Amino acid sequence: MAIESKIEEHEHTALAPALHALRAGEVIVYPTETFYGLGVDFSVRGALERLFLVKAREPGKPIALIAATAEMAFSVARAVPPAARRLAEKFWPGPLTLVLPAVPGLPDALVGPDGGVGVRVSSHRIARALAAAMGRPLTATSANLAGAPPARTISEARAALENRVAVYLDGGTMSAAAPSTVVTFEGSRTRLLRAGAIAEAALHNNLK
Repeated sequence: MAIESKIEEHEHTALAPALHALRAGEVIVYPTETFYGLGVDFSVRGALERLFLVKAREPGKPIALIAATAEMAFSVARAVPPAARRLAEKFWPGPLTLVLPAVPGLPDALVGPDGGVGVRVSSHRIARALAAAMGRPLTATSANLAGAPPARTISEARAALENRVAVYLDGGTMSAAAPSTVVTFEGSRTRLLRAGAIAEAALHNNLK
């Protein structure tokens, strides 16, 4: 049976079941600044495979990550272009995913065909707290079956995923109108991969 915890401002102990599940290679649902996410500890054997099964997602589409800090986010990149650092300084914590050249050794499920890994620092305290407690980023794919709308409430996530998830962390209703904006970098050029919560014009204005 899945565990459900209601997160309040000072209920740090409510994270304990989720952290235990992550360390055991299980899948959790947790709140982010956009929608609810599906989290696993990618360093645990079998965890990413379990995530794909829970989401009914075909392998081949890389899974993005959420980190607690910019330093943690950049630890999964073998290089960080100056433009990426400028955008991170402006928009992190927040709904901006940067696709950066992945360090060697990351699981294939996290790395795109061009060798990039997507990562952001969430502005939701629970997402950051989980990553901080783990000591590494956690997966950030949306808490829904592949192709379905993202979950804005814990009840929507539970209706879609049922007992395939070990722990549900209830952070209330997510009010985002769009997912995180995703950008990548090609030399000195910044390229939008997915339109989202941060407008493309705002990105370009901060790169001038």
